[in-house]
Amino acid sequence: MFVSGILYSGYIAVFITPSTWSFYLTSVLIGMGAALLWTAQGRFLVGNSDVSTINRNTAVFWALLQCSMLFGNLYVYIDWKGKTDISDRDRKTMFIALLVTSVLGTLSFLFLCKSSQDEEEDILSEEEGQSLLSSRLTLKQRASCAIKEAKTDFKTILNLFGTKTILLLSFSMAYSGLELSFYSGVYGTCIGATTRFGDSSKALIGISGIAVGIGEIVGGGLFGLVLKNNHFRRTSVVFLGMVVHFVAFYLIFLNIPNDAPLVFETSTQHNPYLSPSMPIAMLCSFLLGLGDSCFNTQLYSILGCVYTEQSIPAFAIFKFIQSVFAAVAFFYSGYLLLSWQLLTMVILGFMGTLCFFLVERMLSVSADLSQY
Repeated sequence: MFVSGILYSGYIAVFITPSTWSFYLTSVLIGMGAALLWTAQGRFLVGNSDVSTINRNTAVFWALLQCSMLFGNLYVYIDWKGKTDISDRDRKTMFIALLVTSVLGTLSFLFLCKSSQDEEEDILSEEEGQSLLSSRLTLKQRASCAIKEAKTDFKTILNLFGTKTILLLSFSMAYSGLELSFYSGVYGTCIGATTRFGDSSKALIGISGIAVGIGEIVGGGLFGLVLKNNHFRRTSVVFLGMVVHFVAFYLIFLNIPNDAPLVFETSTQHNPYLSPSMPIAMLCSFLLGLGDSCFNTQLYSILGCVYTEQSIPAFAIFKFIQSVFAAVAFFYSGYLLLSWQLLTMVILGFMGTLCFFLVERMLSVSADLSQY
């Protein structure tokens, strides 16, 4: 996680004094850092949780994570409000503040306590290291051992891919990728392109991000601190997430022009079914954030419960599937009308919820059988 934090900090630092080559280089590095960070923090979360605390910990983690959407968008909205051009001074001030925050967060990783599972692995690693030294293995032989271990881990990921549990959960993971792209990129573009919102349409993009962040924080706090940890709770939260998202999709369908994702540089030509309303648009942003927290917190929770001993490959698969479908959604978002994008998410969201229910049912049956 510390190495990933350094890569993130380097990416932010590039924006202070930007150049073309540094953008491309750090973009590649931050992609690698993101893969490492999400997998490592999932492993750390599971290692410091048990069956009775995994739901609470994942929800609190998600709420704290999404605070960035609230404070980041709020800063930009207040500091840049009314400005048509962003000066170098404004840009540098913002990215220096982000860099300081990132560096402090990265340094905090050094003070995290190790879980008992990590300590056991460290002891095993020390024993293996002493064995290697005693047998006087050459550097080439050690490299061969490392490659062999990497191949073993890769085979573990492939084996998990073929399990019934991961195959079913992959629909929920894929849906989380589609709706991630929608609320983080597509919906803000749609609001900014809606001419009925007038001159404030572009400013509403920042407010929309704030509303999404509030929804994420409310969801994480509610599910982590109020509701108890059991199978009924998990399925109920996912079902709530589906209903909340479907309500948001329907209101967006009525409130936003159908061609909004395609005309950001110009203006919309289609008329929505209702006269575009700012309060409804912001309500939809809140609902998108709330529903997203429902799916993500419960995916973290169920993976942590089922794959306690294989958390690293499990979370790697989760982020892989989510990232692939997020990329696919970003690709088609500039070509498909809003109605088709919403329909795609409705279909996959329903399938993802149904498959999540099936996995929970399988876990309940397995738990009942183990008692006899």
